[in-house]
Amino acid sequence: MSWKLFLYDWGGLNIALFQAINTGTPATLKPLAWFFGLVGSYWTAPLMLLGLWWWSKSATNPARGTAVRHRLIGFSAAFLLALLVATALKLWFDFPRPPAVLGDLARVIGDKELHYSLPSGHATYAAMVVGALWPLMGRRGRLSLMLYATLVGWSRIAAGMHFPADVLAGWTLGWSCTALAGWLLPLAAPVWQSARRTSAWVWFTVAASAVMTDQLTKFAIIRTFAYGEQVEITPFFNLVHVLNPGAAFSFLANAGGWQRYFFITLGLAVSAWLGRMLCQQRPRLEAMGYSLILGGALGNVADRVLRGSVVDFLDFHWQLVHWPAFNLADVAITSGAALLIMQMLTQGKAVDTGANVNYNHSQ
Repeated sequence: MSWKLFLYDWGGLNIALFQAINTGTPATLKPLAWFFGLVGSYWTAPLMLLGLWWWSKSATNPARGTAVRHRLIGFSAAFLLALLVATALKLWFDFPRPPAVLGDLARVIGDKELHYSLPSGHATYAAMVVGALWPLMGRRGRLSLMLYATLVGWSRIAAGMHFPADVLAGWTLGWSCTALAGWLLPLAAPVWQSARRTSAWVWFTVAASAVMTDQLTKFAIIRTFAYGEQVEITPFFNLVHVLNPGAAFSFLANAGGWQRYFFITLGLAVSAWLGRMLCQQRPRLEAMGYSLILGGALGNVADRVLRGSVVDFLDFHWQLVHWPAFNLADVAITSGAALLIMQMLTQGKAVDTGANVNYNHSQ
C-alpha cells in the first residue's frame, strides 16, 4: 500500500528510528523504560481521576476548583472517546508490532506482542494527561508534562512494543480526543443545565441510548467473533465472546436454566421501579444514575430474552489474573451506581454544612 509506505513506514525511516532507539538504549535504562511504561498506562486513569477530583474539592479558590472540575470532566470524556477510537483503529489496521517484523532483532522488555501496534495506547493516554493538566500548570509544570509524554513514548520504543509511528499516532489521537471533548462539552452544558427542569423523557432517552449502544456492541461481537474467541488489544485488555447465563461474576450460572426467567423477572421489576423514580423530580446526578442503571438492566434483560444468556466481551487482566468478563450494560449499571453514591455524598455534605451554619447562628 503506497499510503502506508508514505504515512507509516516513512520510506524505511520508521524501522530505522526504532532500531536506533531500541538497540541503542543501554541495559541500565531498562528500569526507567519499565517505569514510564507503567505510569503511561490506562491503568493509572483511576488515579488521575481521583487526583483531579481531590484537587477540585481541596482548592481554596472557588474559580480554581471549578477549572479543575472542568478538566476532570473533559479528561473523562476524552478517555472514553480515545479508548473507543484506539480499539477500532487497532482492529481495523492490525499493524504488526516490532517483534513480528524484526524477530529477535527487536529487544523486548516484558511479554512479546505481535499484533495491533497502531496506535500506541500508552502514548494516547499520556497525551490526554498532558491535555487535561496543561491549562492548570505554569511554565515548569508544562515542561514536566512534555517530558512525561516524551518519556512514555520513548519507553514504548525502548521496550520493543511500538514503532515511532505508533507513538506519534498515539500522541495525535490523545490530543485530538482532548480537543474534541473540549469542543463538545460546552455544547452539551446547556442540555445538562436544563435537564433538571425538563420532563422525564430526557432521562428515558438516556436509558434508551444505553440499551441501544449495549445491544449494537453485542451484535457486532456476535457477528465478528466466534464463541470463545479472544483478541488481544493491549497488554491488559482483550476483546472476547463469552456467554453468561447467570448474574454478575457468573452467579447461578450453573443453576439449570430456571435462573434465566428469574433474572428476567427481577430485571423487569427493577426497571419498573427505576422508571417510576425517573417520573419524579430528581437531582441531575441521581436521575442520571437511575437512567444508566435502567438502561443497563434492560440491556441485559434483552440478552436473556433474545439469547438466553448475557453476552460479555470486555476482558481486563493483569498477567494471568482476569477480572470476570463484562459488557457495556454492566458498565452503565456500575456508572449509575457510582453517580448515586456521589449524589448521596454531596447531599450529605450539604446537610452537614447547613447544620453547622444553623448552629453557628444560634450561638
